[in-house]
Amino acid sequence: MKKTYVLLFSMLIACCCFSSKSYAQIPRIPEASSTQTIIQDFGLGKVTITYSRPNVKDRKIFGGIIPYGEVWRTGANAATTITFTEKVVIEGNPVPAGTYSLFSIPNKGEWTIILNKVVKQWGAYSYKQDQDFLRFNIKPIRVSEKRETFTMAFVNSTTKSTDLVLVWDKTAAYIHMETDDDAKITANIDELMKGDRKPYYFNAIQYYYENHKDVDKALGWVYEAEKIEPKGPWYKLWESRLLLRKGDKAGAIAAAEAGIALANADKDEEYARLNQEALDQAKQ
Repeated sequence: MKKTYVLLFSMLIACCCFSSKSYAQIPRIPEASSTQTIIQDFGLGKVTITYSRPNVKDRKIFGGIIPYGEVWRTGANAATTITFTEKVVIEGNPVPAGTYSLFSIPNKGEWTIILNKVVKQWGAYSYKQDQDFLRFNIKPIRVSEKRETFTMAFVNSTTKSTDLVLVWDKTAAYIHMETDDDAKITANIDELMKGDRKPYYFNAIQYYYENHKDVDKALGWVYEAEKIEPKGPWYKLWESRLLLRKGDKAGAIAAAEAGIALANADKDEEYARLNQEALDQAKQ
């Protein structure tokens, strides 16, 4: 019996080694259009896009290899996919969480952007309009700098909005997205503040400031946090900004000056600069 186990074990090791060696020796050829996945944090969720990136290669792109008025996979190879982990609003249109194929119909003065419910399509060959979830129009713009490789990117991103830009050759198109997670985020902050507040003060204060929420509530957190970290110049920065928003210029100046002193004592150049900016703004 022992010999049998040894024999079986030896055969298993040999098979694994053979499989690994065989796999390692499989030849590969790179795709002419490389694949890229981009991920953007958005509100409480994420937006993920996977697409392939063709190159210009001295060709005429829009109105040429990408004919006007025809459905385009918005990339190369497999149709581009876009995934939302939370509901969003795209160009004013509500879109539930999920994964969609992202098609487009370029025209000279206007593009039609399409979210199609069928994913894992190759190109637009099996595209069916009756499977569209959403269609909307945007206007492309001419850009001065040529982009050789088709590129998608998220720009102008905040907790509430972002723009997806599509750029190829000398054409760019922007798709505006918004999310409204404020009620949920505020509820999350309230829940977190019921326990050990120390890990959450900074983000809670920042969120309240950037989203123009209750200034007095945020200031209360600042003062609590300063008791825990009295040498933290970052809380003096938020104190200055919030006091200035309340119209208390003298208080904002005093807080920023204290922040500069704390930052200099700790040789923290970043917060020395940020508090100086807050001081300059308060003195205007």
